Amino acid sequence: MKYLKQILILFVSIVVLNVWLFRFNKSTIYRGGDAANMLEEFIVYGFDKPFLYLIGGLKIAAALGLLIGLIYNKLVLPCSSIIGLLMLGAIIMHFRVSDEIHKFFPAGLMLLSCITIIFISNKIRKHESKL
Repeated sequence: MKYLKQILILFVSIVVLNVWLFRFNKSTIYRGGDAANMLEEFIVYGFDKPFLYLIGGLKIAAALGLLIGLIYNKLVLPCSSIIGLLMLGAIIMHFRVSDEIHKFFPAGLMLLSCITIIFISNKIRKHESKL
């Protein structure tokens, strides 16, 4: 279980950092509406540029926190919770603009991964407290 948690932490962190740092201005099949980049996608959802940077900053900080959490475990629960909540918000936004189902996939996978990280973390913590 510990190794699955570490793999998921790496997976979520790398995907989030890739999207927000390297694919920010690139078109993908997962962008909301007909957006060609992250700013256009947020405009499709009805948000402005400052909100884009707020969400991006939160996601980048939480992804980095997850990576640090591999060493300092106390960061894992709050950081995975933040990313999970933001991914739930992304799913809701895709739903609100009537996106095709495949556009929900990345956010859904990240949400499921964060829920699994939280579940495993709690299970490990309960097990260690019994020792």
